Amino acid sequence: MSYLGVGASPGNVPVYHETSLKVVDRRVRLAELVLRFVICGLGVLTAVLVGTDTQVREIFTIQKKAKFTDMKALVFLVIANGIAASYSLIQALRCVVSMVRGSVLFSKPLAWAIFSGDQVMAYVTLAAVAAAAQSAVIAKLGQPELQWMKICGMYEKFCNQVGEGIVSALLVSIGMVALSVISAFGLFRLYNGSNKGKSNSGW
Repeated sequence: MSYLGVGASPGNVPVYHETSLKVVDRRVRLAELVLRFVICGLGVLTAVLVGTDTQVREIFTIQKKAKFTDMKALVFLVIANGIAASYSLIQALRCVVSMVRGSVLFSKPLAWAIFSGDQVMAYVTLAAVAAAAQSAVIAKLGQPELQWMKICGMYEKFCNQVGEGIVSALLVSIGMVALSVISAFGLFRLYNGSNKGKSNSGW
C-alpha cells in the first residue's frame, strides 16, 4: 500500500519509488560525462591528425608539398572538430560540477541551451565528415570525366593519415548524435515531470 508515492517495506521502512528514476538519471549523466570526454579526445585527435598532415614529393626536380589547407573540406573538418572538442570539454566540466553538487536535473532554459548546442554540433560534425569523405573519394579514385587525377597515388602517406582523421571525425559525429538523444531525454524529462506535478496538484 502506498500514499503519495511512498510505500512500506516489510520492515516498515519508507521506500520512495522516485529513487529508481534518480538512479536512471545518474546513470544517464554518467554516460553523458564519459561520452563528452571521449568526444573531446577524438576531436583533438582528428584536428591533430589532419592539421599536422603534410607530405613533400619531388616531381621533375620541383618539390610539391601536400597539406590540409589545400582542401577546403579538410580545413572545415579541422575547425569543426576543434570546436566540437572545446564544446564537449566545457559541457563535461558542467557535468562534473552538477554531479559533485548532487543536482541531477537542471532548469528548462539550461536544458534547452544544452539540447540546442548538441543538435548544432551534431549537424556541423556530420556535415564536416560528409564533405571530407567526398573529397577523400575524389582524391583516391579521381574524376576521369573532369580530368581530375588520383592524387593519393602520389601522396600515399598524406592520404592515409587523412583517412585516419576522417574515421576519428566520424566517431565524433556519431557521439554527438548520441549526446543529442541524451540531451533530448533530459529536456523532455523535465516537461514530463512538470506535467505529472500539474496532474497531481489537481487531486
